[in-house]
Order: sequence, then C-alpha cells, then structure tokens
Amino acid sequence: MKVVVAYSGGLDTSVIVKWVKETYNAEVIGFCADVGQEEELDGVEEKAIKTGASKCFVEDLTEEFARDFIFPMMQANAIYEGTYLLGTSIARPLIGKRLIEIARAEGADAICHGATGKGNDQVRFELTAYAFEPNIKIIAPWREWRFNGRMDLIEYAREHNIPVTSTAAKPYSMDRNLLHISFEGGILENPWNECPDDVSVMTNPLSKASDTPEDVIISFEKGIPVKVNGEALSPAALMRKLNALGKPHAVGRVDIVENRYVGMKSRGVYETPGGTILHQAHRALESITMDREVMHLRDSLIQKYSDMVYNGFWYAPEREMLQAAITESQKFVSGDVRVKLFKGACHVTGRRSEYSLYDEAVASFEDNEAYNQKDAEGFIKLNALRLRARANSKQRKY
Repeated sequence: MKVVVAYSGGLDTSVIVKWVKETYNAEVIGFCADVGQEEELDGVEEKAIKTGASKCFVEDLTEEFARDFIFPMMQANAIYEGTYLLGTSIARPLIGKRLIEIARAEGADAICHGATGKGNDQVRFELTAYAFEPNIKIIAPWREWRFNGRMDLIEYAREHNIPVTSTAAKPYSMDRNLLHISFEGGILENPWNECPDDVSVMTNPLSKASDTPEDVIISFEKGIPVKVNGEALSPAALMRKLNALGKPHAVGRVDIVENRYVGMKSRGVYETPGGTILHQAHRALESITMDREVMHLRDSLIQKYSDMVYNGFWYAPEREMLQAAITESQKFVSGDVRVKLFKGACHVTGRRSEYSLYDEAVASFEDNEAYNQKDAEGFIKLNALRLRARANSKQRKY
C-alpha cells in the first residue's frame, strides 16, 4: 500500500508518518505545500524521511496561492462571522488539489491528512479530494487512533525520538501561510484567558506597536492588488510586503470564538496583517468605483460566499458561479488607496480612481447648480406614498 500524507513537520503529521507506516504497513510519501510558512519549512524534507517517509515533496505554491485563491477571495470581501478573514480555510483547497495530483502521479492507494475529527479542515481536505477523485481512499488518523489529545502525541513523539516543537507548556496548534497564522489549543481553550503576548509571530503585540504611524498606498487593477507604494510586485511578494508593513503596527490581530462547520464553537487567535490592510483598502476603492446596487447585491452574498470558503466548498459549482459574478463586479475597481497604520488599526485616508463615480460637484455643500435640491421633495413624496396610504387607512397603529 502507498499513502501520500499531507505533511507539515508539526506535531500531528510527524507522528502520523510513523503511525500510518506501522498501522497500514504502507510506504509513506510526504507532501508539504509551501504556502508561506517561511522558516517553519526549514529541514522539513529531511525530517519527514527520518520519521519514516520514503520521500517528501516540498513545493512552493505561494504564487498560485496568492493569485488564484487569496486575491479572488479578497475581491469578494469575504469575512466569516464578521471577523475571520479565512486564512486557514482558503489554503486547504489548494493543498488538497495538489495532494490528489501527487497521489495520481505516484500511483498511491490513499491520501492522509492530520486534521482532527473535531475540526473544519477534515471537511475541507476531503471535499476537495472527492471533487477531483470521487473514489479516493482517505485516511484520517484522528478518527482512528487511540490518542486522545496532543499531550498523548507529545509523549508518543518522545518515545519514538520524533523531534517536535510543541511542549506541555505550549501545546498550541499553529497554522501559518501567506495570509495569516492561527493559534488554537492550550491556554486559549478557555475563552476568558487573555492570549499571552508571546503568542505572536506575524504581528507585534499591541503593547509593542510602533509609536510612529506609517502611510501605505495600495494600487489595484480590477479588484486585484498589484502595487505597494508604487512598486509592482508579484502576488506572493505583495502579500509578504504588506505583512512586513503591518507587523510593527500590530495590525490584523483578532481573538475570536467562531462556529465550526461540525457544530461546536472554537476559540482562536489569528494574525492577518497584510490581509487586513487589503480588506480595508479594497472596500475603500469599491466605495468610489462600484455602482450602489451592484455593491449592495454583492454585499448581500458575502456571508454565503464566506460560508462556502469556510466550509470547504471552494470547488463547488455554486462558488464558481458566484465567483464569476464577483469578477464581473470588479471590472472598474482600479485605482489607489492610501491607508495609515497605527497602534493595531488600519485607517483609510484617501482613495482615487480614473473610474470613480464620485462627483465632487454633486456632493459638495457649496454648489447648488450640479444638483437641484428641490428635486428631493418629489423623490421623498413618491417614496412616502405607501407609508401615507397606510397612515390614512385602518391599518394605522398610532
């Protein structure tokens, strides 16, 4: 039997490689998707082989991740339950797709992931896998093995000389990519406990935020960011640039309790510096370039779209259909937005576009020629007609 394991080098997947090899008497091939984990990937291939994998593919998918997943999602202004910018969610369909492609190329019998039976990622990985290979065998160790939690895994790793970074003192589950890093577990499982300052990677703690504000200009073409401060950058490079700019100002750190797709509530701390800047800037540019009714219609679908991403339905026909409409809505969302980063906040301070629908002459309080204020009287009376009819009828309540 040959199994391709989605490998990260963390606690769970480090144990999984050895467990799958022993439990299924299988050849294990590791696949590690570089979606922006940075130094976390140092030595990951060697570690997988030492742990029992016959080989391990480590592939740089950062440009594809930013271009084909992060940016289309940002065009939709997707945000789950008002706070979560879907950093972990949006990486899973890309990883799952490539996992299946490698399984095909290697003639594997099954794929394996390290998502728990309580979480969302099991759903995201498996929905993606089935969208490409309807009959693929999927091994999900957290739904099979005897271990009850990460403390058991830490002990198993110690017994088998598997090097891991998690400890009993800091048993956090961390997931990092170009868009964000998440922290779950340990002290964070009690929603009343304040997240310690040392649980910080992509943003400085607010207590250590810079005392000097910084202005940043982001340029967009059809809703896609293309430049930062006038410098043209590739999608992945642009995300890294914005992450670096947001970090010293503590931008993008949120502490939330979300509703998982499987039904439970979960507390997590997320750092999304570049994504937060992009979200604010993109909305600001839309405010001057999008027609009101187009914007309101698109906004009415944001929660639905966000649910699709969160729940793992990236490759579902309804998401693809909605994405086409979103792409159409962005055809004039081109221009520049200036933001000021300071003490955990991203403040929009300016926006401009050659496609702007904003007419200063009409909006001005000083000009009565471009807009006849008397026209408002008839407009109001027409809109009030049904209200006046009700007030004159027996339906009147007061």
